[in-house]
Amino acid sequence: MALIEVEKLRKSFVKEGKEIHVLHGVDLQIERGEMLAVIGKSGAGKSTFLQVLGTLDRPSSGTIRIDGIDVFNLPSNRLAAFRNETIGFVFQFHYLLPEFSALENVAMPALIHRRPRQEALRAAAALLPRVGLGHRLTHKPGELSGGEQQRVALARALVMKPRVLLADEPTGNLDLRTGGGIHDLFVELNQTLGITIIVVTHNPGLAAMLPRRLRMEDGRLLDATAEVEAWIAQETGAAEAAP
Repeated sequence: MALIEVEKLRKSFVKEGKEIHVLHGVDLQIERGEMLAVIGKSGAGKSTFLQVLGTLDRPSSGTIRIDGIDVFNLPSNRLAAFRNETIGFVFQFHYLLPEFSALENVAMPALIHRRPRQEALRAAAALLPRVGLGHRLTHKPGELSGGEQQRVALARALVMKPRVLLADEPTGNLDLRTGGGIHDLFVELNQTLGITIIVVTHNPGLAAMLPRRLRMEDGRLLDATAEVEAWIAQETGAAEAAP
């Protein structure tokens, strides 16, 4: 059984009295430990899909099963607990709390889950070195670079030891070098911790690093393997042609 099973997923919104269809019967299976990129233009439905997949928003119809559990059949309090324990989120904007240190920001999901404070801080202190920030535990977000802030956000997403990591344009605000470091870190975490990772991005370079690639177009998922491989070939040729 796949870790994540999506069947006939639809999502619509009503805006100014008009129904807008965003997702059109999406079907998808994601295996345990898989790494998947979803690419597509702005407005194609990528972020909406990730929000629904992460149970932050409900679908108009269709089902999502995670580890065999039909998540939207859970009562709201159980769904919130399931989400906190099972799914980690990394967004383009890191949403760190400026008044708290890196250590406290990483510990926040565990504290919200009512873990003992010292236990939550120990878990955070163990994670920050894994993302290269063992020397930044007491620094506040304003004292960190953009790449360091995103690494804090990544550690925060991992503190509850989720089985699934969802990332929405995680390197959109970073320069190429710093973004590349985040990409490498995703691969390392997948290999060392076995976390299933789904990344939504408009960046073919990030998609090229992940073994499975899909494209969201008009609310539907299509295979994007050939598209990304063509981009890789184009970039490789350009690099070889450069003086």
